[in-house]
Amino acid sequence: MSYRLSLHHPSGVTSVVVGAGALAEAADELGAWAAGRTLFVVSTPRVVALHGAALDPTRAAAARTVTLEVEDGEGAKSLATAERLWSEMLAAGGKRDSRVLAFGGGSCGDVAGFAAGCFLRGVGLVQVPTTLLGQVDAALGGKTAVDLPAAKNSVGLFHHPALVVADTRLLATLPPGELRSGLVEVIKMAFLLEPELLGRIETDLDRLLEGDPEALAPVVAEAAAAKIAVVEADPEERGRRRLLNFGHTFGHALEAALGYRGLRHGEAVAYGMLFALRLARSPARTERLPAEDSGRLRALLERLDLPPLPALPPEELLAAMARDKKAREEGLLWVLPARLGEGRVLADVGEAETRRELAAFLDAPWA
Repeated sequence: MSYRLSLHHPSGVTSVVVGAGALAEAADELGAWAAGRTLFVVSTPRVVALHGAALDPTRAAAARTVTLEVEDGEGAKSLATAERLWSEMLAAGGKRDSRVLAFGGGSCGDVAGFAAGCFLRGVGLVQVPTTLLGQVDAALGGKTAVDLPAAKNSVGLFHHPALVVADTRLLATLPPGELRSGLVEVIKMAFLLEPELLGRIETDLDRLLEGDPEALAPVVAEAAAAKIAVVEADPEERGRRRLLNFGHTFGHALEAALGYRGLRHGEAVAYGMLFALRLARSPARTERLPAEDSGRLRALLERLDLPPLPALPPEELLAAMARDKKAREEGLLWVLPARLGEGRVLADVGEAETRRELAAFLDAPWA
């Protein structure tokens, strides 16, 4: 079964097709979009080897196809990679009406979208995410970016795809850690936006972590619908869309401090959510997160069997958080849960409180 959604944004409408077999379902749309154009497929060697044949109908519709390779994981998201993509697209005769198809995980989609948004001031883009994180989060909403060594996603722009095709059958080849990483993003949205979805995850967690495409399809669709509603209300992340950064202030700082190695993005965000729970329960809050809500999220994250939190100096993490792209001149913005189904964006978490809670958290993150 496939689910069809639409994301309306200032530059138009993105069609979203989700489900087991979504690529076959969207074959005609993909073919019409690529028909007669130069098609640049940005992907990784691993994804092409595993799933490349799934794009054969789209390639057949294009006038010609050029495959541009990027590396797996966060290492793809660099200015050097983007510059190489631009140069290769130009050398291959790319034009203003050429097409870019991002075929890979969230990092591949980010750098491909960034390259497409900048090349000749913007060329058409389609996202075909092959990871759970990509399907529920990175491919939706138009945010594209690359990293600088000191800060994740610090150079980017909004460039919405014409179409997102999230085929949950592609997830069957993912290792357990990648499925876990993607599920963290679903849990993040469910806890703040869709409590019923949180209940589905709690019930079906084992099947989800096994990559069952039939179990994943409704979860991906519900998570996508939740994100679409937020993005439509706040397309440029000036208000409510900031709630989607729950866990990301600490999570991004953790990734940068580790040199983008050792933890997957979702795993870092999971620790970011745990730290946010600590802040939301701090005596400094006038309204504290109820203990039962905090305990429910903590128990679900424990079931994911996360890798241990690496040892890092608090000062290094504080410095990385200060460079976060969500920071403002007046300081950090924190997304903290108020209760199940409700979050707040706060700018009044003082440096002394952050230091105190961070030291305790690093000593015992699950306490």
